[in-house]
Amino acid sequence: MPQINLGRTLGLAVVLASDAPLLLLDERLEIVAASDSFCAAFGIDPDTVTGQSIYALDNQQWDLPRLHSLIDATLSGQADVEAYEMEIETSAGSTRCVVVKAQRLDYGDSQQTRMLVTVIDVTDARASEKRQKSLVIDNAALLHEMQHRVANSLQIIASILMQSARKVQSKEARGHLSDAHQRVMSIATLQRHLAHSDGSAVELEPYLAQLCASIGASMIYDREQLTLTTAVDPVSVGGDMSVSIGLVVTELVINALKHAFPEGRQGHVIVGYAAQGNDWTLSVSDDGVGIPETGADSQAGLGTRIVQALAKQLGAEITVKDTAPGTRVSLVHTKAIAREVAANDPAEETAV
Repeated sequence: MPQINLGRTLGLAVVLASDAPLLLLDERLEIVAASDSFCAAFGIDPDTVTGQSIYALDNQQWDLPRLHSLIDATLSGQADVEAYEMEIETSAGSTRCVVVKAQRLDYGDSQQTRMLVTVIDVTDARASEKRQKSLVIDNAALLHEMQHRVANSLQIIASILMQSARKVQSKEARGHLSDAHQRVMSIATLQRHLAHSDGSAVELEPYLAQLCASIGASMIYDREQLTLTTAVDPVSVGGDMSVSIGLVVTELVINALKHAFPEGRQGHVIVGYAAQGNDWTLSVSDDGVGIPETGADSQAGLGTRIVQALAKQLGAEITVKDTAPGTRVSLVHTKAIAREVAANDPAEETAV
């Protein structure tokens, strides 16, 4: 018996001295003691709280059916209320969001049980979470709108470039303007895919398919003569990587369509992307005239320099193969190749 009395006394002392909002209930769910922090948090007079039922607090705002069930289960020893969240209207007239935790205290006397109830006020935390969620939604909407506007602006620029290409007399200038048009369109296509993604990843298969459709629409005038298709693994890549891949594909496809099929030659261009783990291969293949016997020009053109720079950025190695007929240009990325590229060009190490 002395141990039982000592246990009850200690329980009472803990509640009264606690900085946490605690209630000590008896077997009738009446309040034996309430900590000062509980009374202060909910505007309850500490001189009148003792002897009240927990369900009578704050003008019976605590008298909730689910709380009844959870506390009854705890009192009977069947369960503990780990975290029951509810809203109450306090005596001060404010709505507070609280998390209730209840635990049955066993003193060895089944006739006089005690229950310790912890009440944590999470109103400010929930309000902060709501503001953060609202901010995330607003930012996502702004990003979505920005992506659409950027894509629309790029398409306008691309249209101006195409109109200019049609007006100029110089064949060389017309070719440069047409190439610039395709480069801008590749970025516009990417922007549209980013607008429909989470902003951090792009599905490569539909992106490259749409990109190639755009290039084909402006460069292939007879689809029975030339075709452009894709064979891409269903993978997603980061936004930065998708930009580089899109630009590489644009340059290589433009080059194939311009040079692989002279004098009305029929043919086919395939854009491929195969991935296995972190290793991947991007390729553009054609069945055209193949690599000229005289070899490549001693001075690389702008398109070639763009592809070389992007390959370094991607940590990839460029390979060119005569497929007889035609040519396959590939960018191959493995862990070993990425290390070698970074070692040969330290300035690109962070980009890889």
